[in-house]
Amino acid sequence: MTAQNNAPLPDGLEISGYRIVKKIASGGFSIVYLAYDEDGNAVAIKEYLPSALALRAPGELVPTISQENLATFRIGLKCFFEEGRALARIAHPNVVSVLNFFRANDTVYMVMAYESGRSLQEHILRRRDKGEKPLVSERFIRKMFGQVMHGVREVHTNKLLHLDLKPANIYLRVDGTPILLDFGAARQTLKTDLPKLYPMYTPGFAAPELYVRNASLGPWTDIYSIGASIFACMVGAPPQPADQRNQNDKMESHFAKLEAIYSPELIDVIRWSLKLDPLERPQSVFALQKALREPVAVQARTDVLEQVSRKVRGFFASFGRPTPSTSGTTIEDRNSI
Repeated sequence: MTAQNNAPLPDGLEISGYRIVKKIASGGFSIVYLAYDEDGNAVAIKEYLPSALALRAPGELVPTISQENLATFRIGLKCFFEEGRALARIAHPNVVSVLNFFRANDTVYMVMAYESGRSLQEHILRRRDKGEKPLVSERFIRKMFGQVMHGVREVHTNKLLHLDLKPANIYLRVDGTPILLDFGAARQTLKTDLPKLYPMYTPGFAAPELYVRNASLGPWTDIYSIGASIFACMVGAPPQPADQRNQNDKMESHFAKLEAIYSPELIDVIRWSLKLDPLERPQSVFALQKALREPVAVQARTDVLEQVSRKVRGFFASFGRPTPSTSGTTIEDRNSI
């Protein structure tokens, strides 16, 4: 079945104790609605409705699913439910709060806390349309993505991956603090098991391993997307897609253009995150978060000094001589020698 546009639930519909106000977002995998619960609290309700598998015409509530797609639809529904249940165990200020689940209309709904604000993508596009230069400040990037990574670390601690990190899925509250939205892990499960839904990634933000069937995924996969999202904040567009980079990598020319606007240390953080080889990227979000806080160049010099120090110790040890002590010497002291 080719993908089609599914009709949203009608405004004003009462469903499992919630009243639908309007559709606020939709994609190939789901539809999101603004709704109110029985106490009048605003919530966001995400409906599992993959457009490649199910069709809902205007005026209908239950989607039509062909027999050949039914098994695939049910596997995705199970993944969607399991992912939501895992998210419901996470209570973190930078991760969307899942409040409830319910079944209706032959599908599943995930109820989330509704927050006032706008997506990072909207923030970037508004500044781009105004001709802001730089598009966003380095201070904004370091502070905001530091908070994003707090949320990503919590997700990884709970043995989940996001797999669809991009500015559209980073929501900025009115006070500027970010929230991670719209996890792609359920879609990735479908992609791995069922080739008819392959691929399911966002070009430019997706790590190269997401283009390869049954590739090893891990924190490094989300780290690539974080680097791509930071890059998008700087230029107002995603990086060159990973599959194109494998053929003809043009990213260095883009980094060169940013050198007059942002610090070399910040550009190095992005360059590190966007390595095509997963083993060359930071292997944990904590490592990337630390690099974003601390100048990469200083860390690199420290690593070189440690290597030199080990060689010196080995040299003296080979002659049976004591190694000169560096105790009490700071990094700054050693750099000045």
